Amino acid sequence: MSGRTKLIVALAVVALFVAAAVLLPLPGPAELRAWAAATGPATPLVLFVAYSLLTVAPIPRTVFNLAAGLLVGTTAGIAIGLAATTIAAGLSFGLARLLGRDLVTRHLHRSAVRTVNDRLSDGGVLAITSLRLIPVVPFAPFSYLCGVSSVRPVPYLAGTLLGSVPGTVAVVVLGDALTGDTPPVLLACYGAFALAGAIGLVRVFRKRAPAAPVPEPEPAGPAG
Repeated sequence: MSGRTKLIVALAVVALFVAAAVLLPLPGPAELRAWAAATGPATPLVLFVAYSLLTVAPIPRTVFNLAAGLLVGTTAGIAIGLAATTIAAGLSFGLARLLGRDLVTRHLHRSAVRTVNDRLSDGGVLAITSLRLIPVVPFAPFSYLCGVSSVRPVPYLAGTLLGSVPGTVAVVVLGDALTGDTPPVLLACYGAFALAGAIGLVRVFRKRAPAAPVPEPEPAGPAG
């Protein structure tokens, strides 16, 4: 595809995802229970497929993690949440790289674009893990950003999986969908995750000044 066609397709996909995130109704606990009763033994599979595909759009993963804890229990819910998160991250990454990578490459001469790209690509697993730990960093948009950057797929997926473990476990275990509110313990967990992510980012973004070269001793003159 030409650059213009890729741009049009990318904008259309983004618009579709945003519309889906805004317009799709988010189910409550009672609706989730009814849905689980209707699907029967297929509930884990349907939940896994829906989680993997729908979170490619900017739909909060929290909804699906809560559903996983509510419908299939802690152990299965955590397994489904982490597996679906990794698949959704890979799909978002691949889609963004297919449609938008050329657009970013043309602007790498700009210092801001080059700086973000270099920090993400050089930071590797630590950079991705740290950013995934921070709850305010949206899951899908960050996946798109990594897709158009020079981040390699393996560190990206590894960092996504590692950084998603604490939040996924916390939401599935606490199951705040049962109350309809966010428990204070979950907020405390989010704060701890954000702090851990910030510490990791500081380590990624801190550049050590190169050590000054040690001057070589001048050769001694002839004795005399």
